[in-house]
Amino acid sequence: MIQKVRLRLTLLSGGITTLILIIMTLAYLYISEKNILDNKNYSYQSDIYSIAAMLEQQNVISHTWLSQLEANDAYYISLSDNGVEFLFNSRLQNTVREQIVDNAWAYYRKQSENTDENNAASQDKRTISYQSSYTSFMMPRTSDTPAIAQDYYCFVISVAKNQSALEMLLIAPLAGVRQQIWHQRLLFLGIILAALAALWIFAWIFTGKLLQPIEENRLRQNQFVAAASHELRTPLAVILSCSENACEKLNVQKELNPKESLEKDVSIVPAISHDLSMIQSEALRTSRLLGDMLTLSSLDANHFDMDCRETELDTLLLNVYERFESMARQKHIALNLKLPAEQPPACVCDSERITQVVTILLHNAISYTPANGHILIALDFFKNYYEIKISDTGVGICDEEKDKIFNRFYRSEKARSDKSHFGLGLSIAQGIVTAHHGKITVSDHLGGGSTFTVLLPIIK
Repeated sequence: MIQKVRLRLTLLSGGITTLILIIMTLAYLYISEKNILDNKNYSYQSDIYSIAAMLEQQNVISHTWLSQLEANDAYYISLSDNGVEFLFNSRLQNTVREQIVDNAWAYYRKQSENTDENNAASQDKRTISYQSSYTSFMMPRTSDTPAIAQDYYCFVISVAKNQSALEMLLIAPLAGVRQQIWHQRLLFLGIILAALAALWIFAWIFTGKLLQPIEENRLRQNQFVAAASHELRTPLAVILSCSENACEKLNVQKELNPKESLEKDVSIVPAISHDLSMIQSEALRTSRLLGDMLTLSSLDANHFDMDCRETELDTLLLNVYERFESMARQKHIALNLKLPAEQPPACVCDSERITQVVTILLHNAISYTPANGHILIALDFFKNYYEIKISDTGVGICDEEKDKIFNRFYRSEKARSDKSHFGLGLSIAQGIVTAHHGKITVSDHLGGGSTFTVLLPIIK
């Protein structure tokens, strides 16, 4: 399911980003190509003004000047004086050039003879000075003439001088401009394809990283359910077995003594009493497990209610110490309490929850510390935080397990046989401390054993 969600998120994010990138690229290409054509048009107009001025000022038009204008295929030039073409037009035997020039003149003559307003509006006629004017038009493509399979921009400059009508046709091939535009398109196509490939790879990796905490949480939930089911199965099996045994013994007694009162026969009472005691014990164990699971569920859902008030941590630890002193004495464990010489400031916290944290840590310390061991409860405070330490000389925790002991239902191999621990206490303690914006850590204790350290911020 996570993979399906990842795929859909990748398609959604990648698709939207791809669409935006394509739209922006097309908009940029449109503006860029329009600027290229506009700049080329401005360049042509500048040339036309210069050529028209030259024609007005000069009485003789040299072949050298015309050849310079045609250099590098910038223009195809043809001149006509009172309808008679110059010899310059036929100096080169170029069939393609002749076809282009003939079609341009034919199109121009046809447009000049046609006085229809729609056709006249298709031409751009401008007056350069009082003696000359020019007409610009785009020569239409024709499939009959392969030479006109591309675009040509045409200009006809008309100059009236000494009762002579001079017309100069300049044909500008747009192949170079089109080629520049196509090169730009291909360049942007390559850039876009590379960018899209990188984008989709990034989207796939990013969604994977985004969903990783969800996947880890799902796995933890599955492990939690599996471990909880396993823990609940054992006490429920004991309860069912004991209850069945008790019922069978009662039925047997009734069959043997149908007329006698069950209360008078004491032979079965100890066995039934034992079964009922086991049922009560396992029911209480199940109740504690369910309570711990509800606490963790509240922590996960951020519905963990806390009543934070000013609390004297030294008094709180003293009360916990007195509660566990007799338990430690029964196991022949020395339990000590170390408080700071200076009165610590009041801690803003939920006293019952912090007491629960200390109780969990102290109960674990007593459970895993052998006889004649030592346990120390220490309180200290600094500028920005309080420090509660619980150190023991017990079995200790290996380095490989220090990162796992706060996981739910995790128990070290040394604690597998202890049914009083479900492996939820440290998870609950960590959740409570985290809810107080604090931190809990574990380290090795000098001489063996472990030290749990709880840090709580000082809120002024």
